[in-house]
Amino acid sequence: DPPELKIGQKLNEGKTKQIFELVDQLGLVLVQSKDQITAGNAVRKDQMQGKAAIANKTTSCVFQLLQESGIKTAFVKQHSDTAFIAAHCEMIPIEWVCRRVATGSFLKRNPGVKEGYRFSPLKMEMFFKDDANNDPQWSEEQLLEAKLCVAGLTIGQCEVDIMNRSTVAIFEIVEKAWATQNCTLVDMKVIEFGVSVKSREIVLADVIDNDSWRLWSAGDRSQQKDKQVYRELKEVTPEAMQMVKRNFEWVSERVKLLLEPQASSRVVLLMGSTSDVAHCEKIRKACASYGLPCVLRVTSAHKGPDETLRIKAEYEGDGVPTVFVAVAGRSNGLGPVMSGNTAYPVISCPPLTPDWGPQDVWSSLRMPSGLGCSTVLSPEACAQFAAQILGLRDHLVWCKLRASMLNTWVSLKLADKKLQACSL
Repeated sequence: DPPELKIGQKLNEGKTKQIFELVDQLGLVLVQSKDQITAGNAVRKDQMQGKAAIANKTTSCVFQLLQESGIKTAFVKQHSDTAFIAAHCEMIPIEWVCRRVATGSFLKRNPGVKEGYRFSPLKMEMFFKDDANNDPQWSEEQLLEAKLCVAGLTIGQCEVDIMNRSTVAIFEIVEKAWATQNCTLVDMKVIEFGVSVKSREIVLADVIDNDSWRLWSAGDRSQQKDKQVYRELKEVTPEAMQMVKRNFEWVSERVKLLLEPQASSRVVLLMGSTSDVAHCEKIRKACASYGLPCVLRVTSAHKGPDETLRIKAEYEGDGVPTVFVAVAGRSNGLGPVMSGNTAYPVISCPPLTPDWGPQDVWSSLRMPSGLGCSTVLSPEACAQFAAQILGLRDHLVWCKLRASMLNTWVSLKLADKKLQACSL
């Protein structure tokens, strides 16, 4: 059983969930799902036994995927079958819609575009949350002119840009994860942000569940698994509702698999001598931030080439995708010898010293012909490059790279905003 929570007053209630304050946990709320399913702004609504648990499981897994990738979200942890704990946010009343494939309302609004048209880059749209007026589509100009103030934060150009960029990254991470299950993420219809009452920063909030996207198994519209199935029902019969529920269950079963790595992979660090350990530890630490296991070995291609090649064979022989990193000071024979004798990628990351560094680096840069060994000087950048190679096979590594790219962009944006405020 979940631990007992002291639940305070109801803060909000939507079509599919309720939000309660948590009395003894300042800045946190409980998001409780309901067994209700709705379509067309609740013109159609039905009870679907077990939907609360299905929705909660789906949204908890998706938020966990995003959180572990490095995206800032309001999600804290799943609390029970039908509820999760989140940071208390004031919501920004905008629904961000992100499309990879043209379908649905986009085709009605853009006659002449055929279903299946692929958007690269992604197509972004926004809608103002206003049930009475059927959530009208807004332009960026309208959003800026509205000068919304949420939890003390005015939504200006900087905030709009951050939400826009974040939506793209969120979509791409969820898309990459679903692709491992041979599912096409066609669009995400409701991505909503809030301003954390505690930290005053913009975070992904609300929920992302089977109501939030279009998901086509094997990229085939006739195998759609999302809420669209319910929207398109001619009439709501018990049999029809069973079919809708089966689709929702299918998604909630598979969504757990999005958190599992598709392929094991590793980085093998070969150092010329133990005097290079400190440099290697920096690479290992950076690899860990991408979830990459790192093995450290000591071998000298100059003094024990037979041993270097034996170690290489040990890691080639078990089928685990591997990137070799050669760390050798002075004359780097380790990287070139490895590169000339393996089909796996080899990165040289020489620990350069101030006295001979400019001379030593040439032994890593100038290679005999037929060697594809790259040289990266920064230990952190070396780990990032290894992650980019292994991320081609492992979506969880790729997702961490994608979120890190977003977070770097956002921190620059915020630094610029802060500096402008100072110089005014």
